[in-house]
Amino acid sequence: MPDPRVIPWRLLMTDPGSGARNMALDEAIFRARAEGLVPPTLRLYSWQPPAVSLGRFQELDDRIDLAAIRARGYGLVRRPTGGRAILHSDEITYSVVVRETDIRNGQALMTSYQEISRGIEAGLSLLGVQATMGGERGGNERREALPTICFAKAARCDLVAEGRKVVGSAQTRSRGTILQHGSIPLTLDLDDLLAVLPGRRAEDLETRREKLRRAACGVADVVGRAVTCGQVAAAIRLGFQGSLGVELVEGAVTPQEAAWAEELETTKYGTAKWTEMAPRRAG
Repeated sequence: MPDPRVIPWRLLMTDPGSGARNMALDEAIFRARAEGLVPPTLRLYSWQPPAVSLGRFQELDDRIDLAAIRARGYGLVRRPTGGRAILHSDEITYSVVVRETDIRNGQALMTSYQEISRGIEAGLSLLGVQATMGGERGGNERREALPTICFAKAARCDLVAEGRKVVGSAQTRSRGTILQHGSIPLTLDLDDLLAVLPGRRAEDLETRREKLRRAACGVADVVGRAVTCGQVAAAIRLGFQGSLGVELVEGAVTPQEAAWAEELETTKYGTAKWTEMAPRRAG
């Protein structure tokens, strides 16, 4: 029986969307939670067409191959959160939007990452993936040779399985509200990834591929079998309910969130001005 003192969380299982649409909807949910219009929300989604997302402060330079992205029909978008570039293809993406007071130790950056990531860890364990926060493992020094690619290095906020990064996460926060979202690849096509995010090409392709293979993996690589988006989504849902003790109630995007998302897609995330110009860090 659910604890009556616990505010039920909303679960959103949204249709696959473009990069601009996905980032606009994440920000719309973030705004709605900040204004108290919606409950804490876990959203699970995918990308159609696949897209490269840039970190909020990442430079769009020649280490990102725009011609290769266009030739494949992929999208390009800048996230509202930091970090490095990600190719979102065969994956489930999660986003969690909460007030700082909705989770334990939500006011502190790393403890909030740890609390939210417990749900991801628990879900992955149901699939046979034993993942831990990236800062708990060493051995990343050789991975700096691919500085553009998010999955080339596990930061403290990421999840690592068998010594390789399996989940990349990032946050933004404002008005006492947190948006944490991240990429959970089912598989990684290293050649495709290196084609759109080649880096400086100071090393030959085979060397870069091998470094990335040692640094990153998908869920299927760890468990040794094919997994589907539906299986991963179901496991993440159970992981959040079990480890965070929250009640997840499947819901829908509100009309206000939909209106904000449409506006943000048109005026921000779908524009070249936002995508091509990295905002300066404060301070």
